Amino acid sequence: MARYVGPSCKLCRREGMKLFLKGDKCYLEKCPFERRSYPPGEHGKEASFRRRKLSDYAMQLREKQRARRIYGVLERQFRRYFREAVRREGLTGENLLVVLETRLDNVVYRLGLADSRAQARQLVTHGHFTVNGRKTDIPSSLVRPNDIIAVRPESRRNKYFKMRREMMGKREVPTWLSFNEETLDSRVLTLPARQEIDVSIEEQLIVEFYSR
Repeated sequence: MARYVGPSCKLCRREGMKLFLKGDKCYLEKCPFERRSYPPGEHGKEASFRRRKLSDYAMQLREKQRARRIYGVLERQFRRYFREAVRREGLTGENLLVVLETRLDNVVYRLGLADSRAQARQLVTHGHFTVNGRKTDIPSSLVRPNDIIAVRPESRRNKYFKMRREMMGKREVPTWLSFNEETLDSRVLTLPARQEIDVSIEEQLIVEFYSR
């Protein structure tokens, strides 16, 4: 299973904005982006002073890369999600974000059971969750309305999940999910609407990128 293993903060610097890839650390003054907000690389600082106007292609590419990095998806899989979005009814850009939001690792993150999507991905891979009563260790699994996502009974006794239960309420659970803080299980009420997806992405630019 391929995944990015390089420095997360370099991705934020490359995109010129915080992508919140490292959880609580991103909100602290120690966040590397606060100290070095210019692009990484030998000429990054120098390039930040050049105010070049980006071409249409460059803007589309940056938006696609930003979405990939926020959700922790590599290019081949992202392209497959785009094809799935095209097949669905409705606006392709919004469909793409819905597909990304309904990944199991993102749902775990949205429920507040992990500080970042990368941590949620690791928890799912380690087999701490069930979907509709069946153990699932595939972070890219897509959930559907009425699916029940729960922490496995064996994992609830784990020190980590006991600690998470005490921290509940730190992150607001989206309205398209219901969550029981005592039993640590959740139900997908419906697919998320665009206004419920709080990511700084102009999805139309991604559609234009793949439609060239």
